[in-house]
Amino acid sequence: SGNSVGGIVEVIAKGAPPGIGDPVSGKLDAAIAHVMMGIGSVKGVEIGEGFRAAELLGSENNDEMTPEGFSTNHAGGILGGISTGADIIVRIAVKPTPSISREQKTVTVTGTPATISVQGRHDPCIAPRIVPVAEAMIALVLADCLLEQLKYSGFQALMKNNPA
Repeated sequence: SGNSVGGIVEVIAKGAPPGIGDPVSGKLDAAIAHVMMGIGSVKGVEIGEGFRAAELLGSENNDEMTPEGFSTNHAGGILGGISTGADIIVRIAVKPTPSISREQKTVTVTGTPATISVQGRHDPCIAPRIVPVAEAMIALVLADCLLEQLKYSGFQALMKNNPA
């Protein structure tokens, strides 16, 4: 019909160790949201229950702990800016591509009303093309957090072996 649609892309990072991220200035969820919003056409980011969490009671949304670990993963693998060891679940909202052949109203550079219709081949939905980009972005954030953690643990080991 000469139109386009958006979509929701879910990315799940499995195997991220617990304890990466920072509770104040380097929150893991904030870093993930930052890079996801940097992907062209992304207009929203959810981690875990995301917007649905606003509809839940605390007793329904809390990830209770047991001796075996967390019994649920409503937080999407991140609590207080730090990974829990559970799957990190991120969803991004991808807008419909504006390049459509359906005629639309616009204005010229001088402000004169006009219409535009983009011709040629254009994807009716770019959400499938964003999947590998989103996967790469979350992998980069996790690698960055691991390197940050190594920096501190390496420094601690150095200080333990070479006290000043």
